[in-house]
Amino acid sequence: MIILGEVNTLEILRETDHGIYLIDNEDNEVLLPNRYVPQSFKIWDKLDVFVYLDNEERPVATTDMPYVKRGDFALLRCNQVTDYGAFLDWGLVKELFCPFKEQAFKMKPGGWYLVHCYLDEKTDRLVASSKTNRFLDNSELTVKAFDEVDLIVSHPSDIGMNVIVNKMHSGLIYKDNIFKDLSIGDKLKGVIKKVRLGNKLDVALGQIGYRNIEPNANRVLQELQDNSGFLNLTDKSSPEAIKDILQMSKKNFKKAVGTLYKQRQIEIRTDGIYLLET
Repeated sequence: MIILGEVNTLEILRETDHGIYLIDNEDNEVLLPNRYVPQSFKIWDKLDVFVYLDNEERPVATTDMPYVKRGDFALLRCNQVTDYGAFLDWGLVKELFCPFKEQAFKMKPGGWYLVHCYLDEKTDRLVASSKTNRFLDNSELTVKAFDEVDLIVSHPSDIGMNVIVNKMHSGLIYKDNIFKDLSIGDKLKGVIKKVRLGNKLDVALGQIGYRNIEPNANRVLQELQDNSGFLNLTDKSSPEAIKDILQMSKKNFKKAVGTLYKQRQIEIRTDGIYLLET
């Protein structure tokens, strides 16, 4: 079947004055307008297209890919606000609509907002919502401690930064685990640090414990290579200086340096760390 808001792989059925019609394995058809038709094609060729509703509420296909698909989260720019709601730039000719009732805060033209794209069952239209928390559920977790996860930065709190975990769950990175600047909408990798009572997820950037030594050691090595084999850091350096250069805690820095020293890849002197020639 042809699914609105997702990428569909369809076959070319026939050519018309307005474009080419594509068909799925259930004989459902959708128009690909002329502006998206490839220069050369054959009947029954397969195309990957995104399907949504045009300005007349008819299904239409496009080879352009939007910034967000159905069921996904993305940071989008508000282009305009009307009496009905806000219209967001999602990379397609027709803008993505966000009703007033789906706005966590009143949107303004030119502003950027983290939204979830979903199918409104009443209108059968793709719409956006900045009330992202209502699309997350921690009642039945699909992750456990030490799992590597995909993160989207959601919004700050007094104790850290809230994140979306695997597009399904809510999580929190505590302030003392943040060693780089984070902005709403950032997509990065993380690890489940702990599952608390009530299925609350503590999340860490990168990896934790002994699993964190190798990546941090590689980070130190890369920084040494980028700086002619020298880093002006020692175990007496301030946590702020280490964070500024390496985006890691002093504790993890000392573990990484210890690993590299045991592997005889570095030399530690009073003025800093030197990369040994191999």
